[in-house]
Amino acid sequence: MERVTVYVDGFNFFYGLKRMKAVDSDWKKFYWIDFVKFFDHFLLQNQTLQKVVYFTTPPINLLKSQRQALLLKANRLINDKRFEVVKGKFYDKEIVCPNCNSTFIKPEEKRTDVNISVKMLEDCALNNTDVIFLVTADSDLFPPLNSIRKFHPDKKIRIFFPPKSFSYDLSNFMKSCKKNVVMLDKAKVRFANSIMPDTVTKNGKSFTIPPKWKIYIS
Repeated sequence: MERVTVYVDGFNFFYGLKRMKAVDSDWKKFYWIDFVKFFDHFLLQNQTLQKVVYFTTPPINLLKSQRQALLLKANRLINDKRFEVVKGKFYDKEIVCPNCNSTFIKPEEKRTDVNISVKMLEDCALNNTDVIFLVTADSDLFPPLNSIRKFHPDKKIRIFFPPKSFSYDLSNFMKSCKKNVVMLDKAKVRFANSIMPDTVTKNGKSFTIPPKWKIYIS
């Protein structure tokens, strides 16, 4: 059996869902999904999903951070070691206004693309995986993918674009491998089949969907 590891660019994925929700409100239901169950739907018969690694940075806004934490805790609870979270960090970046020339500070999320790159290369070097599922549309991840193809030609690569997201660099990379990217905005049925119960309970612990994410039906 081929071992599959999924590497999810969390911000890319979540904001892709938000952009899709602006077009189709049904997509709000997919904020609360079981990531392992979702990517299980993309496996071939000779493949097994050993882990989903979710890369993100806790939002600065407290309420957003709490909602994200509930999602990640629920996934860890039901999937145990098959779901891992790798966190980045926000740094203050000085911005110069092009109109008035004044400066202001804007928080900028860092480390995610580096963390993804390091983890993929590490897993290939240690032979921890046979197939890479990379979920992103960030073209900054082209260099590590190119390195994997060069130094680990036995490793298979699939790229999944989050909803309403696209990268010509990554699309062309997959074409050079004679493969196509997977467009997740076409995976609505798979998303729907991966929604967690409103309250996830296991071993005496439980986590409930944030009220803001819940769709109330009158």
